[in-house]
Amino acid sequence: MRIQFPHSARESFPWTQPQLRIGSAPDNDLVLAADQANPHHLHIQQDHRGLVLQVLPSAGRIYVNARPVRERAILRAGDMLSVGTCRMLLSADDEVVHDLPPVYAQRQRCTVALRAVAGPLSGRVLPLRDRLELGPGGHLPLELPQDESTALYISWRDGHLLLEGGAQASTRYPLRLNGRVVQTARLSPGDQIGVAMHRFVIDAPGMRPEPEIVMPEPPAPKRLPEDEAGPRGEVWWLIATAAVIALGIALVLLVRF
Repeated sequence: MRIQFPHSARESFPWTQPQLRIGSAPDNDLVLAADQANPHHLHIQQDHRGLVLQVLPSAGRIYVNARPVRERAILRAGDMLSVGTCRMLLSADDEVVHDLPPVYAQRQRCTVALRAVAGPLSGRVLPLRDRLELGPGGHLPLELPQDESTALYISWRDGHLLLEGGAQASTRYPLRLNGRVVQTARLSPGDQIGVAMHRFVIDAPGMRPEPEIVMPEPPAPKRLPEDEAGPRGEVWWLIATAAVIALGIALVLLVRF
């Protein structure tokens, strides 16, 4: 994971540790300016849920994709964080090649929807059949600042779900997939597409491999006391010996009395 600083001369920050501490104090992992953040402003933790942002009690409000966060939020690659005047973009590593396992190409087309999670289209769910076009002349426009325009296309091809940018892409607001600038890329469920303030998440549960059902092994049979004592023939021999001894004692007592 990397943290980029859009429209800033600051270099991107690589992040590999389980927890990232952000603030203006020098003991943070990522240090911001004093006029941008409190000494200890927020933590980002990687756990089984993914990336979890926690705003520290002494910190002010921060924003994720222009939405205020007071305490916690679940993050994904492609999200934009705003702390004061500092804007940070969570991005997948540049060297990661985004591809789909070959098994997806063998599956039939499944139900896919593009869910808008930020921007003017937030809350809309756009179903995909064969092809979905956003931008000039498409199903919905993509409004950009400074009257710029761009387009993106999502379609099925050879069993894969593909993302393509328009021929006249905006240089100031490029097409991003999980925070990385792309022109074409294959998509997976949960991917986040971003253009300027727009954020879209791919919902395609049918593309996920079905979990393998593993039947539990039958419980081992309970061992009887005679199994612990030894072989079954040895147990019966002991029982017979005890019976003979008891019979002998009974005969002795009978003769005496």
